[in-house]
Amino acid sequence: MAKSKTKKVNTATHEDNSPGIFQKLIFWFIIPLLFVVAILLVVATFTNFNVFEKAAELTNLKDTTEEATAGNDTEQYNEKIVGLEAEVKEKEAEIEKLQGDLEKAKAENQEGLIVQEQLQYEIDKLQRDQTEAKKEYEDILKSFEQMSAKSAAPILVEMSDDEAVKILANMTPDVLSEILAKMSPADAARYTELLSK
Repeated sequence: MAKSKTKKVNTATHEDNSPGIFQKLIFWFIIPLLFVVAILLVVATFTNFNVFEKAAELTNLKDTTEEATAGNDTEQYNEKIVGLEAEVKEKEAEIEKLQGDLEKAKAENQEGLIVQEQLQYEIDKLQRDQTEAKKEYEDILKSFEQMSAKSAAPILVEMSDDEAVKILANMTPDVLSEILAKMSPADAARYTELLSK
């Protein structure tokens, strides 16, 4: 009985060692098929025949490459849009800066106009004061011309030399000679010398 058990064990191991259907399929069909495909690819490479391009044509993969190019175009358009948006933002910032500069210039111009108006007011005031001073001077000059030479001479001697010379210089020669005649010879000589300068 022991012999029969060993025979059964040997046959069981022998049956396990025999190739199965899957192994036979791989050995007889798939490996030779892969070998043939590899040889065909090598031959196609030497003959400059692009198998993958032909396969893509047959399986309409070309449509997907067109979609990929369309996707690339879309990406390019998106990049252009982003670039244009950035350019628009730059231009808007430049416009805002220029508007700020314009507002600043307007404010400075307004300040300049205010200063100009103030200066014009000062000029007008000074001209009025000058006109009034000139009128007062003319009134004083008329007063001295209407005074008698005997009354005017002592008053002029008591005034400062600049004021006295200014009045004497604007008098008519007849009135001037009468006033100088009523002064002391030293005062008359001094005023004549100051008038000649």
